[in-house]
Amino acid sequence: MLCKKKWTPNVPGDHWVLLAKESVIDAPKSKSADSGPVFTRLRSPCTGEAALYLLGSNAGQIYEVKAFNEEYHSWFIGQVVQHDGRLMLVTPMDPLFLVLPYLSKAEQKGKFQPIDQVVKDEDFPCYSSLLQCPRISQSLHHVTEEKEIGSQKFYKYSKDKTMTWLKKKVDQTVSALKKMSISVGGGVQSATFIRNTTSDLTEEDYIRYAHGLVSEYLEENMSHEFLKYLKLPELTSPVAEPPQKKRKVSDTLVTAAEDYTKFNSTEAKEKKPSGKMTSAQKALAKVDKTGMKNISSFFGPKTKSTK
Repeated sequence: MLCKKKWTPNVPGDHWVLLAKESVIDAPKSKSADSGPVFTRLRSPCTGEAALYLLGSNAGQIYEVKAFNEEYHSWFIGQVVQHDGRLMLVTPMDPLFLVLPYLSKAEQKGKFQPIDQVVKDEDFPCYSSLLQCPRISQSLHHVTEEKEIGSQKFYKYSKDKTMTWLKKKVDQTVSALKKMSISVGGGVQSATFIRNTTSDLTEEDYIRYAHGLVSEYLEENMSHEFLKYLKLPELTSPVAEPPQKKRKVSDTLVTAAEDYTKFNSTEAKEKKPSGKMTSAQKALAKVDKTGMKNISSFFGPKTKSTK
């Protein structure tokens, strides 16, 4: 299929620099052509756009592929310069996230269906290979109602089960965040410079942060529904500063509500400033000013000399 790219080690040509465990790219024991490992394009559960994934040997595990890219970056591979300077990273993911959008859409029909009729996409025919992953068949009961007729199973999306399953994901993520002392909450932006203490964080900070991580694998509508399920309050945006007042343009003059000329009066000028003197002012007061002229004398009118 065109959506697949087979793993062909030691073959000259274009290369990817891939960071992964050796077990991820181990050659399968089976001699089947489709036994993997296989790079494949599937629909992202969050954006709905095409994304790159890696199916492990015999579809035993699914990995998401992330690319770390820098401008003007290349690799030296042997005696060859690889112009594609990206660093590809693969991390295991729960394949149930990939089929969840299809189950959710099929809920509109309101009937039980075989999973291969629910999870199908003309633009991404490789979903047939994804359904061979054992973890999907073993985990479908977490997000669906099941019925078995003879030897065949039928499924229907369950919102309640899905929210419960996602809540477990959040709980696991919160435990991992606390164990690894990951900075969360409002102070995460300055975590590089200021060490965050766990006493400054609340349980809501951890749950909200974990919700954000899990939402990277959810559709926007489902992410909002899950936020309500967690009973997290909506974040209020900071209050914007009021715009500066502009002078009203009209035919009549705008009269001031206060007499601002009083600040130019002699009384205001003679009023001594209140408060203590600063150290600089004290030092200046100690300077001998004998023979010095006030700076304002240089800008006053010249006095006429008498002959």
